[in-house]
Amino acid sequence: MSTSNPNRLPYVPHRTLSGSDHRTLVLAALGGALEFYDFVIYVFFAVAIGQLFFPQSIPDWLRQVQTFGIFAAGYIARPLGGVIMAHFGDLIGRKRMFMFSVLLMSLPTLLIGLLPTYASAGVVAPVLLLLCRLLQGAAVGGEVPGAWVFVSEHVPQRYVGYACGMLTGGLTAGILLGSLIASAVSRHFTHAEIVAYAWRVPFLIGGLFGLLAAFLRRWLHETPVFLEMQQRKALAAEVPLKAVLRDHGRSVVLSMILTCTLTAGIIVVILMTPALLQKRIHIQPAMSLQANSVATLCLTIGCVVAGTLAGKFGAARTIFVGCLLLAGSYWLMWQRIGLDSSSLMPAYAVAGFFVGAVAAIPVAMVEAFPPAVRFSGISFSYNVAYAVFGGLTPVAVSLMSQSNPAAPELYVAVLCVVGALGGLALRKAR
Repeated sequence: MSTSNPNRLPYVPHRTLSGSDHRTLVLAALGGALEFYDFVIYVFFAVAIGQLFFPQSIPDWLRQVQTFGIFAAGYIARPLGGVIMAHFGDLIGRKRMFMFSVLLMSLPTLLIGLLPTYASAGVVAPVLLLLCRLLQGAAVGGEVPGAWVFVSEHVPQRYVGYACGMLTGGLTAGILLGSLIASAVSRHFTHAEIVAYAWRVPFLIGGLFGLLAAFLRRWLHETPVFLEMQQRKALAAEVPLKAVLRDHGRSVVLSMILTCTLTAGIIVVILMTPALLQKRIHIQPAMSLQANSVATLCLTIGCVVAGTLAGKFGAARTIFVGCLLLAGSYWLMWQRIGLDSSSLMPAYAVAGFFVGAVAAIPVAMVEAFPPAVRFSGISFSYNVAYAVFGGLTPVAVSLMSQSNPAAPELYVAVLCVVGALGGLALRKAR
């Protein structure tokens, strides 16, 4: 398999998805879902963790800040972990890093479920918790771009969009799984039981299933694209990231812009909206969380649809149209529920579905970097942008909401327009 354009994936015109391709997609999506579950389950039990890992003598607000500070540490570690794993992924193989990332996530997740609390270990307890979060952040920094590269280099070129959509849908399903597990624990245990021992259950479950996912990934094969580069001795002759920054700066900048749009869709529309609904429209917590679960399910479906459309009509067109539909649907959602809160469920479901347009973004990034530095290019662009905007978005939206209640939908709309234009520009850069 060869191709005249180094930025394009090997194309086999008549091959359809084989049983091996489907197995690869399922295992990749399953592992990605478990990794995202492991990464986000912390936030669902932040209250219990704050009570257990910090002294009772400090004010509640300080305990909350410290608890979420440790959560944010995972985002800080993403770029470093992603760059290191991408470096070796471009030089020694995608599969090895693909297995290592899920293992690196599973072990600290399992360890969190076994950690001593502040009452028994003192300051050692939060320090160990911080170390575990840093390892989790490094793991997810390598998993997400590595998974996109891995699946896209396994399937025929015309199925790259579908593969990235399936993988991104699996990642978002991990968020839904974390929400459902947290809800189940909250229903079956009292607050006292959760603080005493039940908070550990989701971490132990996630860690054990993550180890199972790492074991199953042993049966995956190295990507044909990487094997071909090995045979042709076309692997990067220098540090891959150095080549990315020197030769592909335009693609890096535009990929970062698209990642900013992705963070707006995931963080604002999916993660922040339930709290915003409770504060701004006075929606009951149970109803807002239920609507959020439906929206996240629709997001998972939307990812597969958007990825498939990107493969058929092109990533640039899909990003452009999808971003505009996301901006419009999220704006209309707030307008409708402001007049009639009973429309929350269908309106949020539609907005969640159009967040799935972000699944076309990895398709564009895969095509923007040549195979020899693809892992490093995507990992650097995605992780640096996500670390910055992942941390700044909640703060920015919260501050802007003080002067303008419509700040969330305005913020999403602006970044969606920027992302739509960035998608078109990235197509020209190829």
